[in-house]
Formats: sequence, structure tokens, C-alpha cells
Amino acid sequence: MALRVLWRRVTHVLDRFHQVAFSPKYLLYTNIGISVGLSMVGDTMEQSYERFIGELPDWNRTRTLRMGISGFTVGLVCHYWYQHLDYMFPKRTYKVVVIKILLDQFICSPFYIAVFFLTMAVLEDNTWEELQQEIRDKALVLYAAEWTVWPLAQFINFLVIRPQYRVFYDNTISLGYDVYTSQVKYRKKPEPKDDS
Repeated sequence: MALRVLWRRVTHVLDRFHQVAFSPKYLLYTNIGISVGLSMVGDTMEQSYERFIGELPDWNRTRTLRMGISGFTVGLVCHYWYQHLDYMFPKRTYKVVVIKILLDQFICSPFYIAVFFLTMAVLEDNTWEELQQEIRDKALVLYAAEWTVWPLAQFINFLVIRPQYRVFYDNTISLGYDVYTSQVKYRKKPEPKDDS
């Protein structure tokens, strides 16, 4: 009996938290929190793998924090982007879903990637030239990966998922992509061959 009462209380508290967190008043904060948290989890997973294979001696907390801050900036982008798309195209027809996917891939994805690299450049105190070089070296790799993951994921997002859960769904799918983003961002350049 006591277990049933405890279970009801827990489910009531979780339901209340859900109602508040995904309400219009707090949705921005929820979306940013989810983006920050999962960006940090993705980087931690990638670093765990790098430590396992011997590429990284210890967990780099600064790197994880920076990835979390990048989750903050891209979380803002996603929050307002989805609101704008839903305002411009409120219907859930197949035609509207395809339009949203194309706009997402051709407008938001490049912008999202640029915001990510710009945020990281500011946090790492990189020069403008270093930022440009990193974008040249890595942005196309991430953009190609976007095309393999997001069209199908966004088809489900725009057709089935309720608007207030779009960023949550996006970030859940994005956890694997965050691991890959961390890998691409922090991969070491191959050492130049010595011709002497």
C-alpha cells in the first residue's frame, strides 16, 4: 500500500514538472537545459572512448564545459528556429513537412554549424584565421553527416512530434550526433610526413 502511495506521489511530481517545463513560459529554459546537458553528455561519451583507445590520458573537463556552452548557443538557435518554422508553416501535411526539412537542411544546418564553430572559437580564444581554417577543415564533414541523419529524423519531428517537444526530440536524436561533433571538432590532424 505504501509503495502505491509513493508511486502516485512520484508520478504526480513528475507530471507537474513536465507541465511546467514544457509550458510556454519555461520552454526556452527547458530547451536550453536539454541542449547543454546532452552536449556535455555527448562529449563525455566521446572522451570516454578516446581514453579507452589511448588517445586521451584524462577527462578534459574544460572541453566538456565548452561543448556544453556550445549546446547553449545552438539550443537557442533550435528553439527559435522551430518556433519560426511552425509559425510560417503550421500545417502537418507531407508537402509542408518536406518544405520544413529542406529549409532546415539548407538554412538552419549551415547556420547551426557556423554558430557551433564560432562559439568554440570564442571559448578557445582562436583568431579569425584559425576559425576560418577550422570551418574549412571540418564544417563540410559535419554538414555531410547532417544529411545522413536529419532528413528522416526531421520528417518524424515535423509530422508527428508536438511543437513544444521538438527541441527535446531533436536533442535526443542529436546525442549520437553530439558524440560525432565532438570527435570531428577535437580530432587530431595527421602529422606531416618528413621528406628528409
